[in-house]
Amino acid sequence: MKIFIAIIIFAVSIFVTEMIFYAYRTMRNPDRKKIRKRLKTFSSEKNKAGLPDILQKKLLSDVPLLNKILLRIPGPQRLNRLLQQANAQYRLGVFILLAIFLALTGFLAGVLITGNYALSIIIAPALAGIPFFYLCQKKKKRMEKFQRQLPEGLELIARSLKAGHSFPSGMKLAADEFDDPLGPEFDETLNEINFGVSVPDALKNLADRIDCPDLKFFVISVILQRETGGNLAEIIESLAYIIRERFKLYGKIKILAAEGKLSAIILVAIPFLIIIALRFINPDYINTLLSEPAGRIMSGMAAFMMALGILVMKKMVNIKV
Repeated sequence: MKIFIAIIIFAVSIFVTEMIFYAYRTMRNPDRKKIRKRLKTFSSEKNKAGLPDILQKKLLSDVPLLNKILLRIPGPQRLNRLLQQANAQYRLGVFILLAIFLALTGFLAGVLITGNYALSIIIAPALAGIPFFYLCQKKKKRMEKFQRQLPEGLELIARSLKAGHSFPSGMKLAADEFDDPLGPEFDETLNEINFGVSVPDALKNLADRIDCPDLKFFVISVILQRETGGNLAEIIESLAYIIRERFKLYGKIKILAAEGKLSAIILVAIPFLIIIALRFINPDYINTLLSEPAGRIMSGMAAFMMALGILVMKKMVNIKV
Protein backbone atom coordinates (compact mmCIF):
# COMPACT_ATOMS: atom_id res chain seq x y z
CA MET A 1 0.00 0.00 0.00
CA LYS A 2 2.94 2.35 0.62
CA ILE A 3 4.05 1.81 -2.98
CA PHE A 4 0.54 2.71 -4.18
CA ILE A 5 0.56 5.94 -2.12
CA ALA A 6 4.02 6.79 -3.47
CA ILE A 7 2.74 6.32 -7.05
CA ILE A 8 -0.18 8.67 -6.32
CA ILE A 9 2.17 11.30 -4.86
CA PHE A 10 4.40 11.01 -7.94
CA ALA A 11 1.43 11.41 -10.31
CA VAL A 12 0.14 14.44 -8.40
CA SER A 13 3.61 16.02 -8.47
CA ILE A 14 3.90 15.52 -12.25
CA PHE A 15 0.45 17.02 -12.79
CA VAL A 16 1.21 20.07 -10.63
CA THR A 17 4.50 20.61 -12.50
CA GLU A 18 2.74 20.44 -15.87
CA MET A 19 0.07 22.89 -14.72
CA ILE A 20 2.75 25.33 -13.54
CA PHE A 21 4.52 25.19 -16.93
CA TYR A 22 1.19 25.62 -18.75
CA ALA A 23 0.31 28.67 -16.64
CA TYR A 24 3.77 30.12 -17.28
CA ARG A 25 3.40 29.73 -21.07
CA THR A 26 -0.07 31.27 -20.95
CA MET A 27 1.15 34.27 -18.92
CA ARG A 28 4.06 34.90 -21.30
CA ASN A 29 1.83 34.84 -24.39
CA PRO A 30 -1.79 35.65 -23.47
CA ASP A 31 -2.86 35.99 -27.13
CA ARG A 32 -1.62 32.51 -28.00
CA LYS A 33 -5.03 30.94 -27.48
CA LYS A 34 -6.83 33.45 -29.73
CA ILE A 35 -4.24 33.03 -32.49
CA ARG A 36 -4.47 29.24 -32.37
CA LYS A 37 -8.26 29.41 -32.46
CA ARG A 38 -8.27 31.61 -35.57
CA LEU A 39 -5.65 29.47 -37.29
CA LYS A 40 -7.66 26.37 -36.51
CA THR A 41 -10.75 28.00 -38.03
CA PHE A 42 -9.12 28.95 -41.32
CA SER A 43 -6.63 26.11 -41.68
CA SER A 44 -7.19 23.22 -44.08
CA GLU A 45 -5.48 19.90 -44.45
CA LYS A 46 -4.89 17.66 -47.43
CA ASN A 47 -6.65 14.32 -47.58
CA LYS A 48 -5.44 11.20 -49.34
CA ALA A 49 -6.67 12.44 -52.72
CA GLY A 50 -4.75 15.68 -52.31
CA LEU A 51 -7.93 17.77 -52.11
CA PRO A 52 -8.53 20.34 -49.36
CA ASP A 53 -10.50 19.00 -46.42
CA ILE A 54 -12.69 21.70 -44.86
CA LEU A 55 -14.18 19.36 -42.26
CA GLN A 56 -13.07 20.33 -38.79
CA LYS A 57 -10.87 17.74 -37.11
CA LYS A 58 -11.90 16.79 -33.61
CA LEU A 59 -9.29 17.71 -31.05
CA LEU A 60 -10.18 16.75 -27.50
CA SER A 61 -6.74 17.37 -25.99
CA ASP A 62 -3.51 19.17 -26.87
CA VAL A 63 -1.61 16.06 -25.75
CA PRO A 64 -1.46 13.76 -28.84
CA LEU A 65 -1.53 10.49 -26.89
CA LEU A 66 -4.44 11.57 -24.70
CA ASN A 67 -6.29 12.89 -27.75
CA LYS A 68 -6.00 9.50 -29.51
CA ILE A 69 -7.28 7.72 -26.40
CA LEU A 70 -10.25 10.05 -26.00
CA LEU A 71 -11.20 9.75 -29.68
CA ARG A 72 -11.35 5.96 -29.40
CA ILE A 73 -13.64 6.02 -26.34
CA PRO A 74 -17.37 6.76 -26.96
CA GLY A 75 -18.00 8.50 -23.61
CA PRO A 76 -15.85 11.64 -24.05
CA GLN A 77 -17.86 12.67 -27.13
CA ARG A 78 -20.80 13.56 -24.89
CA LEU A 79 -18.52 15.41 -22.52
CA ASN A 80 -17.08 17.36 -25.46
CA ARG A 81 -20.61 18.40 -26.42
CA LEU A 82 -21.09 19.59 -22.84
CA LEU A 83 -17.93 21.70 -23.20
CA GLN A 84 -19.27 23.25 -26.42
CA GLN A 85 -22.62 24.07 -24.81
CA ALA A 86 -20.88 25.58 -21.76
CA ASN A 87 -18.47 27.52 -24.03
CA ALA A 88 -15.51 26.33 -21.97
CA GLN A 89 -12.14 27.97 -22.59
CA TYR A 90 -10.13 24.74 -22.38
CA ARG A 91 -10.34 21.39 -24.13
CA LEU A 92 -11.81 18.23 -22.69
CA GLY A 93 -8.38 16.80 -21.87
CA VAL A 94 -7.74 19.59 -19.35
CA PHE A 95 -10.95 18.79 -17.42
CA ILE A 96 -10.29 15.05 -17.50
CA LEU A 97 -6.75 15.55 -16.17
CA LEU A 98 -8.09 17.93 -13.53
CA ALA A 99 -10.70 15.34 -12.49
CA ILE A 100 -8.00 12.66 -12.21
CA PHE A 101 -5.82 15.04 -10.19
CA LEU A 102 -8.67 15.86 -7.79
CA ALA A 103 -9.55 12.18 -7.42
CA LEU A 104 -5.98 11.20 -6.61
CA THR A 105 -5.57 14.14 -4.24
CA GLY A 106 -8.84 13.35 -2.47
CA PHE A 107 -7.94 9.69 -2.10
CA LEU A 108 -4.46 10.49 -0.79
CA ALA A 109 -5.74 13.15 1.62
CA GLY A 110 -8.45 10.80 2.87
CA VAL A 111 -5.95 8.02 3.51
CA LEU A 112 -3.47 10.30 5.28
CA ILE A 113 -6.08 12.13 7.40
CA THR A 114 -8.63 9.43 8.25
CA GLY A 115 -6.77 6.21 7.45
CA ASN A 116 -10.07 4.79 6.13
CA TYR A 117 -9.74 3.47 2.59
CA ALA A 118 -13.49 3.03 2.11
CA LEU A 119 -14.12 6.68 2.95
CA SER A 120 -11.25 7.74 0.68
CA ILE A 121 -12.76 5.80 -2.23
CA ILE A 122 -16.03 7.72 -1.71
CA ILE A 123 -14.25 11.09 -1.51
CA ALA A 124 -12.22 10.53 -4.70
CA PRO A 125 -15.13 10.37 -7.24
CA ALA A 126 -16.94 13.18 -5.41
CA LEU A 127 -13.96 15.51 -5.97
CA ALA A 128 -13.49 14.21 -9.52
CA GLY A 129 -17.01 15.32 -10.41
CA ILE A 130 -16.39 18.96 -9.41
CA PRO A 131 -15.08 20.10 -12.88
CA PHE A 132 -18.04 18.51 -14.68
CA PHE A 133 -20.50 19.92 -12.15
CA TYR A 134 -19.01 23.33 -12.91
CA LEU A 135 -19.50 22.70 -16.64
CA CYS A 136 -23.13 21.67 -16.10
CA GLN A 137 -23.84 24.84 -14.13
CA LYS A 138 -22.12 26.99 -16.75
CA LYS A 139 -24.07 25.27 -19.52
CA LYS A 140 -27.35 25.82 -17.64
CA LYS A 141 -26.69 29.56 -17.26
CA ARG A 142 -25.64 29.87 -20.91
CA MET A 143 -28.75 28.04 -22.17
CA GLU A 144 -31.00 30.20 -19.99
CA LYS A 145 -29.38 33.32 -21.45
CA PHE A 146 -29.85 31.95 -24.97
CA GLN A 147 -33.55 31.41 -24.26
CA ARG A 148 -33.88 35.01 -23.11
CA GLN A 149 -32.10 36.28 -26.24
CA LEU A 150 -33.98 34.07 -28.71
CA PRO A 151 -37.31 36.01 -28.95
CA GLU A 152 -35.52 39.29 -29.68
CA GLY A 153 -33.25 37.57 -32.18
CA LEU A 154 -36.21 35.99 -33.97
CA GLU A 155 -38.03 39.32 -34.12
CA LEU A 156 -34.92 40.94 -35.63
CA ILE A 157 -34.76 38.22 -38.29
CA ALA A 158 -38.48 38.63 -39.02
CA ARG A 159 -38.11 42.42 -39.44
CA SER A 160 -35.13 41.96 -41.77
CA LEU A 161 -37.15 39.52 -43.89
CA LYS A 162 -40.01 42.04 -44.11
CA ALA A 163 -37.48 44.65 -45.22
CA GLY A 164 -36.47 42.43 -48.14
CA HIS A 165 -33.33 40.76 -46.81
CA SER A 166 -32.63 37.07 -47.27
CA PHE A 167 -32.73 34.60 -44.39
CA PRO A 168 -28.90 34.36 -44.05
CA SER A 169 -28.72 38.16 -44.05
CA GLY A 170 -31.26 38.27 -41.23
CA MET A 171 -29.23 35.77 -39.23
CA LYS A 172 -26.13 37.89 -39.90
CA LEU A 173 -27.87 40.93 -38.41
CA ALA A 174 -28.82 38.94 -35.32
CA ALA A 175 -25.29 37.56 -35.01
CA ASP A 176 -23.83 41.07 -35.14
CA GLU A 177 -26.30 42.58 -32.67
CA PHE A 178 -26.21 39.96 -29.89
CA ASP A 179 -23.39 38.79 -27.66
CA ASP A 180 -22.69 35.25 -26.48
CA PRO A 181 -24.36 32.82 -26.79
CA LEU A 182 -26.82 33.76 -29.56
CA GLY A 183 -24.47 35.93 -31.61
CA PRO A 184 -21.48 33.54 -31.85
CA GLU A 185 -23.74 30.51 -32.43
CA PHE A 186 -25.61 32.19 -35.29
CA ASP A 187 -22.28 33.37 -36.68
CA GLU A 188 -20.93 29.80 -36.65
CA THR A 189 -24.05 28.64 -38.49
CA LEU A 190 -23.47 31.31 -41.14
CA ASN A 191 -19.84 30.19 -41.49
CA GLU A 192 -21.04 26.63 -42.19
CA ILE A 193 -23.46 27.94 -44.83
CA ASN A 194 -20.69 30.00 -46.45
CA PHE A 195 -18.45 26.92 -46.57
CA GLY A 196 -21.08 25.05 -48.59
CA VAL A 197 -23.23 23.34 -45.96
CA SER A 198 -26.93 23.48 -46.84
CA VAL A 199 -29.15 25.73 -44.75
CA PRO A 200 -31.21 22.83 -43.28
CA ASP A 201 -28.06 20.93 -42.27
CA ALA A 202 -26.49 24.06 -40.76
CA LEU A 203 -29.65 24.74 -38.75
CA LYS A 204 -29.73 21.12 -37.56
CA ASN A 205 -26.13 21.50 -36.39
CA LEU A 206 -27.17 24.65 -34.53
CA ALA A 207 -29.98 22.74 -32.81
CA ASP A 208 -27.51 20.00 -31.84
CA ARG A 209 -25.09 22.50 -30.30
CA ILE A 210 -27.75 24.35 -28.31
CA ASP A 211 -29.96 22.52 -25.81
CA CYS A 212 -33.04 24.69 -26.25
CA PRO A 213 -36.51 23.35 -27.25
CA ASP A 214 -37.60 26.75 -28.58
CA LEU A 215 -34.65 26.79 -30.98
CA LYS A 216 -35.72 23.39 -32.32
CA PHE A 217 -39.16 24.82 -33.12
CA PHE A 218 -37.45 27.62 -35.04
CA VAL A 219 -35.26 25.17 -36.97
CA ILE A 220 -38.20 22.92 -37.86
CA SER A 221 -40.27 25.93 -38.97
CA VAL A 222 -37.54 27.23 -41.28
CA ILE A 223 -36.88 23.80 -42.80
CA LEU A 224 -40.60 23.16 -43.43
CA GLN A 225 -41.03 26.62 -44.93
CA ARG A 226 -38.17 26.03 -47.36
CA GLU A 227 -39.77 22.75 -48.47
CA THR A 228 -43.46 23.73 -48.55
CA GLY A 229 -43.40 27.53 -48.89
CA GLY A 230 -45.16 30.24 -46.91
CA ASN A 231 -44.44 33.58 -45.29
CA LEU A 232 -41.30 32.95 -43.27
CA ALA A 233 -41.40 36.38 -41.62
CA GLU A 234 -44.87 35.77 -40.17
CA ILE A 235 -43.91 32.28 -39.03
CA ILE A 236 -40.83 33.52 -37.16
CA GLU A 237 -42.73 36.48 -35.72
CA SER A 238 -45.49 34.19 -34.44
CA LEU A 239 -42.91 31.87 -32.91
CA ALA A 240 -41.23 34.79 -31.12
CA TYR A 241 -44.64 35.90 -29.77
CA ILE A 242 -45.40 32.39 -28.48
CA ILE A 243 -42.03 32.20 -26.73
CA ARG A 244 -42.58 35.57 -25.05
CA GLU A 245 -46.05 34.54 -23.86
CA ARG A 246 -44.65 31.29 -22.52
CA PHE A 247 -42.06 33.28 -20.54
CA LYS A 248 -44.87 35.40 -19.06
CA LEU A 249 -46.83 32.30 -18.07
CA TYR A 250 -43.71 30.73 -16.56
CA GLY A 251 -43.12 33.89 -14.51
CA LYS A 252 -46.67 33.75 -13.12
CA ILE A 253 -46.30 30.07 -12.25
CA LYS A 254 -42.95 30.76 -10.60
CA ILE A 255 -44.56 33.41 -8.39
CA LEU A 256 -47.46 31.13 -7.45
CA ALA A 257 -45.10 28.22 -6.71
CA ALA A 258 -42.77 30.35 -4.54
CA GLU A 259 -44.88 29.69 -1.41
CA GLY A 260 -44.73 25.94 -2.02
CA LYS A 261 -40.95 26.04 -2.46
CA LEU A 262 -40.51 28.01 0.76
CA SER A 263 -42.71 25.53 2.64
CA ALA A 264 -40.67 22.63 1.24
CA ILE A 265 -37.40 24.25 2.34
CA ILE A 266 -38.76 24.81 5.86
CA LEU A 267 -40.08 21.24 6.15
CA VAL A 268 -36.72 19.82 5.04
CA ALA A 269 -34.69 22.09 7.34
CA ILE A 270 -36.74 21.54 10.54
CA PRO A 271 -35.47 17.97 11.33
CA PHE A 272 -31.83 19.00 10.89
CA LEU A 273 -32.30 22.10 13.05
CA ILE A 274 -33.90 19.99 15.78
CA ILE A 275 -31.01 17.51 15.69
CA ILE A 276 -28.47 20.34 16.00
CA ALA A 277 -30.40 21.89 18.89
CA LEU A 278 -30.64 18.56 20.73
CA ARG A 279 -26.92 18.00 20.27
CA PHE A 280 -26.30 21.09 22.39
CA ILE A 281 -29.23 20.75 24.82
CA ASN A 282 -29.23 17.00 25.50
CA PRO A 283 -26.42 15.11 23.71
CA ASP A 284 -27.18 11.78 25.41
CA TYR A 285 -30.75 11.86 24.12
CA ILE A 286 -29.79 12.31 20.47
CA ASN A 287 -26.79 9.94 20.64
CA THR A 288 -29.20 7.05 21.18
CA LEU A 289 -30.19 7.27 17.52
CA LEU A 290 -26.60 6.66 16.46
CA SER A 291 -25.41 4.22 19.12
CA GLU A 292 -28.38 1.81 19.32
CA PRO A 293 -29.22 -0.57 16.40
CA ALA A 294 -32.89 0.38 16.53
CA GLY A 295 -31.96 4.06 16.45
CA ARG A 296 -29.80 3.58 13.37
CA ILE A 297 -32.62 1.72 11.62
CA MET A 298 -35.07 4.49 12.48
CA SER A 299 -32.59 7.14 11.30
CA GLY A 300 -32.10 5.32 7.99
CA MET A 301 -35.86 4.98 7.45
CA ALA A 302 -36.35 8.67 8.30
CA ALA A 303 -33.61 9.72 5.87
CA PHE A 304 -35.18 7.59 3.11
CA MET A 305 -38.66 9.01 3.73
CA MET A 306 -37.25 12.56 3.76
CA ALA A 307 -35.49 11.98 0.44
CA LEU A 308 -38.71 10.59 -1.03
CA GLY A 309 -40.65 13.58 0.31
CA ILE A 310 -38.11 16.01 -1.19
CA LEU A 311 -38.52 14.37 -4.61
CA VAL A 312 -42.31 14.52 -4.39
CA MET A 313 -42.34 18.18 -3.31
CA LYS A 314 -39.85 19.05 -6.06
CA LYS A 315 -42.13 17.44 -8.64
CA MET A 316 -45.11 19.33 -7.28
CA VAL A 317 -43.52 22.79 -7.46
CA ASN A 318 -41.49 22.22 -10.66
CA ILE A 319 -44.12 22.97 -13.31
CA LYS A 320 -42.91 22.86 -16.90
CA VAL A 321 -44.43 25.30 -19.39
